[in-house]
Amino acid sequence: MLSSDIMRKIRHITIATRRLLSGSLIGDNRSAQKGMGFEFDQMRDYQVGDDVRFIDWHASLRTQSMLVKQYVEERSRTIMLVVDVSHSTVFGSQALRKYDLIAQVSSILALVATYGNDRVGLLLFSDDVELYIPPGRGWSRVHRIMETLFSYTPVKKATHCASACDRLASLAMNDAVVFFISDFIDDTLDARFGVLSKKYDVIAVRCLDEREKTMPVTGIMTVCDIETGEDVMIDIGELDRHVKQRITAQNNFFRRYGIDILDISCTEDYIGNLITFFRRRMRY
Repeated sequence: MLSSDIMRKIRHITIATRRLLSGSLIGDNRSAQKGMGFEFDQMRDYQVGDDVRFIDWHASLRTQSMLVKQYVEERSRTIMLVVDVSHSTVFGSQALRKYDLIAQVSSILALVATYGNDRVGLLLFSDDVELYIPPGRGWSRVHRIMETLFSYTPVKKATHCASACDRLASLAMNDAVVFFISDFIDDTLDARFGVLSKKYDVIAVRCLDEREKTMPVTGIMTVCDIETGEDVMIDIGELDRHVKQRITAQNNFFRRYGIDILDISCTEDYIGNLITFFRRRMRY
């Protein structure tokens, strides 16, 4: 049973996304090709050359006129949301934790994809794949994904993108766009992303807290590693340099494999920018 707080969050995200999409350029993905397709379009009079398999004999008898069923062929993409649920995502120096932001971003992407009649799936990972919802179409699928995002309790702690990459590489998805949504606090990023980028259209959505980009203090401090639970004494200045170097290295890493990076912050109004980015990349 979902809590009232989770239901409120889902309603808020749904309403905000619908408002921004109202009157937008989000269009129908279906092609104008007629013939054997996925979705019924209309009944029309039989014409010489029409496939006799499409004749609706019952309707023809009722109207005393030869009628055929006409279909439109659907062309939809697969949108796979690959979401980091490791313990580092529970950190937050603002009112919004990183995981709250990640769940909201993932939900908006699922909603926009559903408005565009695309198939949407979800994969949750930490240092292993924790949950997989196969891609599907329709509001029941997107609601299941949103409910999972806001109510899921992680099993493991560490962040290892490799496990998610291996699982994705084993899937057979045609015309798929993979949104990899994480803080990417992972020193094991490797060529698996290169394999994925050849198979799918991969977009890295990086969610970092402001205090993970710029440290507000200097000196020596004892901190707790969220993922290991260990207390560690660190030099704040050295950590700040390490974080900046890691972000630069990641930018170069993803650029090398032709993977776009979208940075999302808890301190900015990201919903409109996210939808604009999604529409531009998805060509709606």
